[in-house]
Amino acid sequence: MSKLTDYAIVLLAHLARTGHTLTAQELAARSKVPLPTVSKLCKELSKAGIVVSHRGRRGGYGLARPAEQISVAQIVEALEGPIALTQCVQPGLQSCDIEATCLAKSSWDPVSRAIHGALQNLPLSAIAPDRVPAGPAEAAGSAPITIGVHAS
Repeated sequence: MSKLTDYAIVLLAHLARTGHTLTAQELAARSKVPLPTVSKLCKELSKAGIVVSHRGRRGGYGLARPAEQISVAQIVEALEGPIALTQCVQPGLQSCDIEATCLAKSSWDPVSRAIHGALQNLPLSAIAPDRVPAGPAEAAGSAPITIGVHAS
């Protein structure tokens, strides 16, 4: 997974945690991801139908659907294409020059399917499980994000 995809997941986790629209500047401040990168990723995620952009005075970016309905696989595929460990197991690609003698292809296919299945079954809501109420900590962008566990 590329650094950009990792950043995209972080940005989406912030959107999921807040439950409302955030500007690119707010996302950059909360996530510490540079503003140009936030803008680029939000544009790509908008094209993929994962986020929606709202124009105007109260504009910004929000999730296109609930975090429970967005899988990590959808996020990865939106930015990187099909999930596969090697090119030869990517759907729709032509055979490579050594396919006839390759001993590894049949081993990679089930591994790629398992990884895809795991990411498909991992919703964004599992990465950002609790919405943080608007308050001083959230306004300062200091609310911690915990993955898969509830903070006590």
